[in-house]
Amino acid sequence: MKGSIVIIACLFFLSCSDQSKAPSRLLSKDKMQVVMWDLLEANSYTQRYIKLDTVKNAALENLKMQQQIFQLHKVSKDDFYKSYDYYSTQPDQMRILLDSIVAIGERNKIKMIEQQRGDKDSTQSGR
Repeated sequence: MKGSIVIIACLFFLSCSDQSKAPSRLLSKDKMQVVMWDLLEANSYTQRYIKLDTVKNAALENLKMQQQIFQLHKVSKDDFYKSYDYYSTQPDQMRILLDSIVAIGERNKIKMIEQQRGDKDSTQSGR
């Protein structure tokens, strides 16, 4: 019984150490940030617009956009997902990464609101 517990504990620790090993082509946090942001935007676009078009296959269209994003940022899908898996095992680094993505979203939201206010101000002053 004790031997089984020791073996299970050893396997657990070995599996944890393998997951936390950085992949050879680890994307930097900055690169992950911009790629993840674009992937989130593509997914949002798919959910809001593509899914409403009954002629289009939303999953296929989203996949096409993902491929375009990887090409745009010169990142392979494999490198991205290996990096994502690595950052997922590093809670402190993943938190920093996700917080930066949230900050981008907040900045973009503020810019959009300011632009809308500016458009309304210019329309109202033109009367």
